[in-house]
Amino acid sequence: MERVVAEQPRAPRWRRAGVAVQWALVLGAVAALVLNRDRLPDPGALRAAAGRAEPLWLVLVVVGGAGSMGAFARLQRRLLRVGGLRMSLRRAFAITYAGNALSTTLPAGPAVSVVYTFRQFRRGGAPARLATAVILAGGVITTSAYTAIGTAALLAEPRSRGPVLAALAVPVAAALLAAPVLLRPGARRAAAGALRRAGGRAVAHPRVAPRAARAAAALAEARDVLRPSGRDWAALAALAVLNWAFDILALFAAAQAVGIAVPPHGVALAYFAAQAAGSALPLLPGGLGAVETSMAAALAALGAGPAAAVAAVALYRLVSYWAVVAVGWAAWAVLREGPRVSARARSARAGRLVLGCLRAASSGMALGMGYGAAAASAEPSRRP
Repeated sequence: MERVVAEQPRAPRWRRAGVAVQWALVLGAVAALVLNRDRLPDPGALRAAAGRAEPLWLVLVVVGGAGSMGAFARLQRRLLRVGGLRMSLRRAFAITYAGNALSTTLPAGPAVSVVYTFRQFRRGGAPARLATAVILAGGVITTSAYTAIGTAALLAEPRSRGPVLAALAVPVAAALLAAPVLLRPGARRAAAGALRRAGGRAVAHPRVAPRAARAAAALAEARDVLRPSGRDWAALAALAVLNWAFDILALFAAAQAVGIAVPPHGVALAYFAAQAAGSALPLLPGGLGAVETSMAAALAALGAGPAAAVAAVALYRLVSYWAVVAVGWAAWAVLREGPRVSARARSARAGRLVLGCLRAASSGMALGMGYGAAAASAEPSRRP
């Protein structure tokens, strides 16, 4: 009997083209490293730069990395509480670290992380609607904070202030001109009707309609499930800003530790440039390679020496990526314990393990600082 094999649908042309572009960028980066290997910083210079790192700044690197994860864990916990569910801080920390490890180390990691976080919220007692709303609202709030901090950094830089102000002036001027007209009820109704018709035509496209419908349904559900008060909004906004500010602080402290005198807004711009580079190459887990290269290049463009820039990025990524991933996988292993263990025992055990891993990471950093100081004492003191 002849078997009929169903033909697998081919991926859309735009998606295949995007994957091809990503691979081309990856191969181009590898080729650039090979062709410019003679221009790369000397490993001895890197060790010397890291060995002269200031211990207090290294402590701030660890504080910044832990503070960023802690702010996001508290943000999600606050959203769960707004929805009527109280979750222990230890369990919220464990879920945040484990979800981050999945997101930054696995293929299609962000999607896997969303599913994992949803299931963990459900195991913690959250209804499906609340778990979905918390994940969606958390993403929207943190993205808004990301945009606000990036705009502030661009405005603080004299070379980018003029173009940014010009770009912001266009919507502000349009709003000021439209405000007197929209005060009339008839004009408001006409404008609302025009916007609804334009939006309807946009979402009616065959490729857009299903996604638009799902997004609209998810937003409506999140609005119905979560009703934050003014105090809640203030706390959520502060936590979202701290989520990014602590991570930027970690990079700033790493730069200061190796003697790079870069203003905070310059470090923020280098940070956002690296985030953009990592997002442009989603095939790379955690943006490995793309983040480090773009971050070091941005610091060098701000006046840092190549060896010092690479050393600062290495210190930053050691804490903000590798240490956080290690803690995250440990938390993931504990949270996978079977139903014989109660939820209270799971969360307590996960919290103890996360805190233990953080202490171990801090101890390892301290040992590294001692080794670096000993190595630096045998060489002439050189500042980049």
